[in-house]
Amino acid sequence: MPAPTVQYVPHYVPAPVTKEELEWADLPIIDFSSAGTPEGRAELTTQVCNAMQTYGFMYIVNHGLTQAETDRIFDIADVPFTQVPEDEMKRYTADIKGTGSFRGFKPRELWVIDNGVRDQIEQYNSHRSITGLQSHPKALRPFLPEMRAFAEHNHKRVLYPLLQILARGLELPEDTFVKMHGFDDPSETYLRFMKYYPRTEEDEQKSKNVWLKGHTDIGTVTILWSQPVSALQIRCPDGKWRWVKHIDNAMVVNIGDAMEFLSGGFYKGTIHRVHQPPRDQQGFDRLGVYYFVIANGDVILKPLQESPVLQRVGIVRRVEDEKAPTMDQYRKGRTAAYGLSELTKKDDVVEEQLIHGVPVRHYN
Repeated sequence: MPAPTVQYVPHYVPAPVTKEELEWADLPIIDFSSAGTPEGRAELTTQVCNAMQTYGFMYIVNHGLTQAETDRIFDIADVPFTQVPEDEMKRYTADIKGTGSFRGFKPRELWVIDNGVRDQIEQYNSHRSITGLQSHPKALRPFLPEMRAFAEHNHKRVLYPLLQILARGLELPEDTFVKMHGFDDPSETYLRFMKYYPRTEEDEQKSKNVWLKGHTDIGTVTILWSQPVSALQIRCPDGKWRWVKHIDNAMVVNIGDAMEFLSGGFYKGTIHRVHQPPRDQQGFDRLGVYYFVIANGDVILKPLQESPVLQRVGIVRRVEDEKAPTMDQYRKGRTAAYGLSELTKKDDVVEEQLIHGVPVRHYN
């Protein structure tokens, strides 16, 4: 039989890796080659759970995709930003504030970052079903089967084993979190393509070189496919901001608020931000590929008190159990509010807003 034809896509050429000496975060590197078996997950449990209790961030390698397959996804990720005409972009722009959903394009300069400076970030967000709940611009349509396969790989080959490991760490049945994240269940998990563009020197000075303020993510788990433009920084346990280093064909994985709520604070939603890249990468755009995981919409974000671990170590809550929002309520509230609503200044660093009774902090 003839080999299937691969749809042509222009190759995206990223910036060279920085040569500057930066203070890198010392994140654990997790080999996921054995995560598909119960024995392999048992061996990884201590390492993964320690990472999620301390940094809340880690790298995953040997996740099942080759470098060439990952490069192909980055080529496809550039299509919405380079191959879609402006008028078509507008037709597919998400009503983020009105619906609390990111499906479609998020244009540049929608969000206020600081001191009147607006963002220079474009996004294209696809519901993980790809074709089930939204239509797509013409230029992207030939690649929808590949996007669907990529979403399934992230969800079933990476997310599910990770959720099983996190359940093990709480001494809960392995399927505890998996049942809250069915691929075909109602939730708003996104495959996100995201492009940061350089800013003016005036905007850099006004915003103190911060492109996105320090924050925690909305959902349970975020999967970021490593790319070479250094900009992501995490707030380490000692309070210092450190850079996340690029590793070829690796994932950078972190815990979000929803998992912190469900785990009673056992797993940490780590504060992270996006900073202007180092000098030798300034002037380049920064293309990212993400899988933002949201639990099923009806999941109530309160601690799993049946966990023997939580019964031993105690529970840390950000909201009382009887007032805990559902995943849908929290996701819609935070999505609609981010960069589009006023924040209350708590001190010189922290700004805060309430989302369904939950205090959400931003770090300037």
